Amino acid sequence: MVNIISDVCKYIIIILVVWYTIGAFTALQKRDRKELKWIYYRQNVLTFLLHGTGYLVIILNEKSLDFVIFYAAQVIFFVIYLLLYRSIYKKSSMILLNHMMFFLAIGFIMLARLSFEKVTRQFVFACIAAIVTLVVPRMFSKLKAARRWAMVVGIVGILALAAVLVLGEVEYGAKLSIQLPGDFSIQPSEFVKISFVLLMAVLFRERTDIKRVLFATGVAGAHIIVLVLSRDLGAALIYCMTYLCMLYVASKKPLYFAGGLGLGACAAVAAYFLFSHVQTRVEAWLDPWPIFSSKGNQIGNSLFGIATGGWMGQGLYQGYPKLIPVVDSDFIFAGISEEMGGIVALCIILICLSCLIMFITVSIDLYIPFYKLTGLGLAVVYGTQVFLMIGGDIKMIPSTGVTLPFVSYGGSSVLATFIVFGIIQELYIKRHNEEDRIERKKREQREQEKAGAAGERAKAEAKARRERAAQGKA
Repeated sequence: MVNIISDVCKYIIIILVVWYTIGAFTALQKRDRKELKWIYYRQNVLTFLLHGTGYLVIILNEKSLDFVIFYAAQVIFFVIYLLLYRSIYKKSSMILLNHMMFFLAIGFIMLARLSFEKVTRQFVFACIAAIVTLVVPRMFSKLKAARRWAMVVGIVGILALAAVLVLGEVEYGAKLSIQLPGDFSIQPSEFVKISFVLLMAVLFRERTDIKRVLFATGVAGAHIIVLVLSRDLGAALIYCMTYLCMLYVASKKPLYFAGGLGLGACAAVAAYFLFSHVQTRVEAWLDPWPIFSSKGNQIGNSLFGIATGGWMGQGLYQGYPKLIPVVDSDFIFAGISEEMGGIVALCIILICLSCLIMFITVSIDLYIPFYKLTGLGLAVVYGTQVFLMIGGDIKMIPSTGVTLPFVSYGGSSVLATFIVFGIIQELYIKRHNEEDRIERKKREQREQEKAGAAGERAKAEAKARRERAAQGKA
């Protein structure tokens, strides 16, 4: 009976995710606020139904009251957060808020299926991140103030990365985090990428002459070198792409971008010869099957999982995602593909693309260069991270060990992504206010023109009456 219900729920999940995805792209095209409002509410309903359907399967398989209580706690969290956010930030982007909830729901479902301990910790991380970042748009409502302390934050960021280099423990060939008391750890590179974007936006907001470019390159290079020495090459690649894109947008010189890509390619080749774990990942990427029992086990099992899942998926608890090493973080996309299916996996990619389009759309419509560069920089950070994560799972590129925002296990990643979306929400509010001001000025100008035209007509009519009266006397 449980297997039958699981199979039915598998198809229900696919329908709900596809319906949600269609709404995500429909909302990008709509301008009527009433129509958008209904799309947003429908997405909320679909997310709650998806979350409930997934946990129904989990509860039936686990047969534990703990999962029932845990599901109820998540529903309460979603409801409170949605209501609070909408009441505090009435002009915020509901589509981005809905996407945050959707990704969290998918992550909670998959992590609960994999490990109750880890999904509990992830839920605690998400609650803390939601509370902390509920004030992020307010904090960044005066982003101009960031110009004064961006250099200080940049220096602190480099020092934080250096602390990982000195104090961090080696995991999977790289130093990624600093261990804290109580079996907790923090990954500074997740937060420093935000300060890095703000710093570059400050440096490029007014000028991009050769002196400024060389100075900014030196600052960016310092960040990247520390990451390379820590062997955190996935983060180093994100920082590099972010810098090059921000430099290109600010300077409008393709030569800078092309030259940076060339240097980056040379650095990647050098990293291959310098670091053994990079050689292992490249070797596994090129052909994992001869070395499946050792170096190719991770990517090999990932490909097996994606292939056996097919388009429809095996169904929750019907596959073997736990065979994939680090499936809860670096390879969670492969686990989702195996049990929820290729259609759901493809929809997740499309919704990530929808978020990226929103990031870029919000940014390019802003008038102040600092805001524009900040938004575009965060868009590149988000887009590059999603590409590296999914590309590594499907063997499109070598695995880089980055997480899928909001979905993968990891407190630092969840908190940093909440902050990124919070900043974009504030930029969206600023754009909304600018549009309102422009519309108000246009309306006032039209009213003045109408008043002027009415005045001219009144004068003309009065003059005509005087002329007729003069002719009558004559």
